[in-house]
Amino acid sequence: MELIRRGTRSEAVRDVQHRLLGAGLRVDPNELDGTFGVSTETAVREFQRRRGLPPDGMVGPDTWGQLVETGYRIGDRTLYLRSPAFRGDDVRELQRMLDSLGFDAGKQDGIFGSRTARAVREYQRNVAAKDDGIVGLDTVRSLERMRPTLEGPSRAVVREAEAASRMGGSLAGSVIAIDPGHGSSEPGIEAHGIVEAELASRVATELAAELERRDARPLLLRGAEADVDVEDRVRRANGADAAVCVSIHVGDGGLVPAGTVCCYYGTPSTHSPMGLHLATAIASALGELGLPEGGVRPLAITVLRETRMPAVQVELGVATNEDEAKRLLDPAFAGEAARAIAAGVERFLTAGQQAPAPAPG
Repeated sequence: MELIRRGTRSEAVRDVQHRLLGAGLRVDPNELDGTFGVSTETAVREFQRRRGLPPDGMVGPDTWGQLVETGYRIGDRTLYLRSPAFRGDDVRELQRMLDSLGFDAGKQDGIFGSRTARAVREYQRNVAAKDDGIVGLDTVRSLERMRPTLEGPSRAVVREAEAASRMGGSLAGSVIAIDPGHGSSEPGIEAHGIVEAELASRVATELAAELERRDARPLLLRGAEADVDVEDRVRRANGADAAVCVSIHVGDGGLVPAGTVCCYYGTPSTHSPMGLHLATAIASALGELGLPEGGVRPLAITVLRETRMPAVQVELGVATNEDEAKRLLDPAFAGEAARAIAAGVERFLTAGQQAPAPAPG
């Protein structure tokens, strides 16, 4: 989809505005004719912050998807395993309820996948209901009668944290998915001579070569001149059973005003401990290059939410910062960054320490 941003006037904007109103956000009545003005942008930014998205004030695929998902409440529709999967806040609520009752529904990502379906069937068997994996009003009412306690971490978070504490694998032989951000028709940030898609591709190529030198098996999720939807990139990474996924980008100052930042899957209510562990390892390695450190942050974007392996988005610097742009354009930078990322991935895979606590959002 095309980005919807300030200055746009269309029926699509009107749709966005009504979904924002439904989420309890304010839009100036003068803009409700489909004009994307200041109050609409402010509402979009606040919605993005609430949902763990980059607060850029523009409506792209991730923000639009979350706007649609926030409109569903548990019981609004019948849920079951299908392709494409049901997505929505109703699914996320179902996952939280199942988890709190001891049925492992997997990552609380709002996607009705096979693990969630399995947890539904296990619950139905335990309450002597028909174990068909279908969540209709009878199953919803049964769950509500159980009065599940929705506070505390999910079973998926606890399971991941325990796995992180037992890390001790090897980079050699591991499939490492590498996602060069954006593509030829959607180049991303363009500032001070930097084209995000091109820089990401250069770093990704250097990273693939460095990983091969370390006996890993790199998997590039797009070629230098290719356009690949993020959903297809996720499917490739999942299909290859990659050990980790690293998505490479540069920043525009929206997350941090300067420096590198590594993002892992996280929302205000849940996060991926393994993703946090990986992000911390890569951020530490990048810090050794002398780049400003923006830290690690949670995000709920598609490439982090839908990959089944630990995943990070690495923003190598802020392209809109003129001083950092000079460093990013240095011919030696791509190789230096690639070696640091590879070192961080190797530290993550071979570590045997407790996963760090969630970083402040």
